[in-house]
Amino acid sequence: MSLGFFSGGPALLVSNTRRVLVVADLHLGIESDMARHGLHFRSRCRERLERLESCIRDASPDLLIILGDLKHGVPLTSRQEFREIPEFIERLRSLVAVQIVPGNHDTGIEMFFEPAEILPKEGAVVDGTGYVHGHMYPDPSLAGLLIIAGHHHPLASLKDEVGCAMRSPVYLFSPVDGECLGFPPGNRSPTRIMFMPAFNELSGYDLVRTVREPFSPISRCARWEAAEVFLPDGTFIGPVSSLEDYGADQEP
Repeated sequence: MSLGFFSGGPALLVSNTRRVLVVADLHLGIESDMARHGLHFRSRCRERLERLESCIRDASPDLLIILGDLKHGVPLTSRQEFREIPEFIERLRSLVAVQIVPGNHDTGIEMFFEPAEILPKEGAVVDGTGYVHGHMYPDPSLAGLLIIAGHHHPLASLKDEVGCAMRSPVYLFSPVDGECLGFPPGNRSPTRIMFMPAFNELSGYDLVRTVREPFSPISRCARWEAAEVFLPDGTFIGPVSSLEDYGADQEP
């Protein structure tokens, strides 16, 4: 099994016997929610679709898996989502087979997908890799696998030797305590988690905050002392511990 990173997404290509392209947290319709809070942006749905189409063309996958939170509105579906999501999904279907692991924002997602396109919300194993949104305890069938997760929107503050800083979406790779997740004991293979950055460019959450104040079963069970950070293009940044001196007190 190999991983390919597409920074234009961010998107991840998982290759084994099949080529599976993975994206997480598109949060289509986020603009209408932000408008209700006094922040007005035009819809960027078309730009997000173009980015995803470009990743699909470059990766040539057999399957696209969306790791939840395709939509943003909860508990209802906004007019923007009703208007934009059907065309978005139909365009993806014309390019590649599509499946989704429903996230905590995906109430009512059944109206946009065929039953066979919806994976269990507790996660599923596809071609030897586990896929979850990340807000629930994963199914025990994912024990001992690499699990790809969304939900956490990891974002890092990076500084160079002269103090210049940038904020970037990142991947977090970490071993996880299987017993903490309720997995059966005695599994020989370690369970590992790859936390994906959000595809939505307006979403992000400082990874140091996640480490210090984990907010999901998976993040509470991650072995953060062994976690590593990667940029969207796959560049290795270092261990999480190397980022703990800055970034935690800033708003994402």
